[in-house]
Amino acid sequence: MSTYTDTDTPANAAVDWGAFAAAEPEFARTVEERFAAFTHHVLATLRKDGSPRTTGLEVRFLNGELWFGMMPRSMKALDLRRDPRFSLQANPGDGTGMGGGDVRIAGRAVEIADDDTETRRRYAEEVEPPEPFHLFRTELTEVVRTYVEDEKYLVVQVWKPGEPVRTLKRT
Repeated sequence: MSTYTDTDTPANAAVDWGAFAAAEPEFARTVEERFAAFTHHVLATLRKDGSPRTTGLEVRFLNGELWFGMMPRSMKALDLRRDPRFSLQANPGDGTGMGGGDVRIAGRAVEIADDDTETRRRYAEEVEPPEPFHLFRTELTEVVRTYVEDEKYLVVQVWKPGEPVRTLKRT
């Protein structure tokens, strides 16, 4: 499901994971596999003063959505309540191999209210988080993958809502 308002332009449009996966299934599968390789990833949020904060986070891909579950009143949850913009980087893993490449997702996090009991129940049945918890679904504004091809090229794939994947290669 795409999320737009009357004032949205392509520069700030956002879509859910399912819309991204429908538009770019192979790229989405690669990104999901990269996140599935490790449990903990790095989330960047914005503090009250606008400076960045990075923290660890587990993520879930469920029912066409990318979800963030967080402990109550965690700093990252409070950051996202104040300013929903985020950047998420997949755990690069051990060493320098970067199997699957470096993957980053940017977007906005939308908190699921406590009174949306059905959504929260479905998430909790799948994930079994400690109660209580903050729950956010994501709206994507950009997905980027960087990897080395043939030990010669640095390849950067960039996807934004409404656009095909752009691939840039450098030697």
